Amino acid sequence: MVLRVISEDPRLLRPELRRHPTRCCRCALVISSKVSKRAVRRNRLRRLLHHHLRQQLEHREDLAGRWVLISLRPEASQADPSQLLEECDSLLNCAGLGQ
Repeated sequence: MVLRVISEDPRLLRPELRRHPTRCCRCALVISSKVSKRAVRRNRLRRLLHHHLRQQLEHREDLAGRWVLISLRPEASQADPSQLLEECDSLLNCAGLGQ
């Protein structure tokens, strides 16, 4: 799993989203077909991590103006969901985004 955090760049947003200031950070997940050939498995991983990130970061107004990108590596498909969540938490803590 790879975590990247960057400052917000409104030029990259659609015009209708530029008008509204963000109250928390924006998160994105990248799960390629190398992780799993089956879309069902990739979508389950995406839903799991989105839910976890929402719980961890949604209420953090001090993170407004930051974008978080998480990219899963191919070996993530064999990992237990609890292992993935622990790794996600440790990456967030290393980046200074943990609780």
